Amino acid sequence: MLWLLDALERDPGRDQLIDMLGRRVRALPLGRVRDVLHGTWLGHPVHPMSIHLPIGSWMSAAVLDLKPGRSRQADLLVALGLAGAAPAALSGLVDWAELRREQQRVGLVHAWANTAAVGLYGASLVMRLSGKGAKGRALGYLGLTAVGAGGLLGGHLAYRQAAGANHAEEVPHVVRDGWHRVGGVDEFPVGEAVRCVVDDVPVLVVRESGGEVHALAERCSHLAGPLSEGTVADGCVRCPWHGSVFRLSDGWNVGGPATAPQPAFDTRVVDGSVEVRLPLHEVPEAPYGSDALTETSVDGHRPSR
Repeated sequence: MLWLLDALERDPGRDQLIDMLGRRVRALPLGRVRDVLHGTWLGHPVHPMSIHLPIGSWMSAAVLDLKPGRSRQADLLVALGLAGAAPAALSGLVDWAELRREQQRVGLVHAWANTAAVGLYGASLVMRLSGKGAKGRALGYLGLTAVGAGGLLGGHLAYRQAAGANHAEEVPHVVRDGWHRVGGVDEFPVGEAVRCVVDDVPVLVVRESGGEVHALAERCSHLAGPLSEGTVADGCVRCPWHGSVFRLSDGWNVGGPATAPQPAFDTRVVDGSVEVRLPLHEVPEAPYGSDALTETSVDGHRPSR
């Protein structure tokens, strides 16, 4: 199974279709609704949450179809699942348009499977309402099979390909406590994004005209795009890959598709050098029983995790 999924990721046969669909989805005049569908307001993608209504309804209908005399309740659940499929599909579609090519290849087949499920359940409902309950139930079980195939591909997208995951989550667990020198003040031109490295973690540093210095994790939380190659304007940085916008002062994601903010660093200037550190409330506790609770390095900081 894993070999088949890997082959699906590498197959370029649908790339022209993916390019065409992606352009059309990105061109939809959704305005601020696009960020709502991404889940910027929620802190994680909306799509995984929105699929519970159709899947739960259809699974419940399948259980009721096993018992005689439950046809009306099952019919209602099939119809409810169809009604919930539209917003789930739309939220998934806007997310899909902002993914990497390998993720889009899997996501397209995921969408095909779910589209087939909707078609089968639509036909099932028609059969049920026409008094052809046996055919309606059979089509329903075929639809549930298609939903299962789509769910397998969706799980591969989320857990193997990390679509929708926060790609900056590990930063507070990798950077050591305390202040870290990232360079002299003169190395940071005003208003320009500069990439530095702290404990092997890329960090974006921007010095403003008033002398204030901001520092964020440099890899975008959406899909790890290089923010140092993005555009700095109006106190924010825009990711060059998919256009997510983050506030420099605190890393807040003010524009999607990113749903998680960027880890932000405290900054200070000491003797002409810029130093950064993780905010104290973001420094994770060492695990129980870890030597990190008592060990210190030569500069007084806890050792790397």
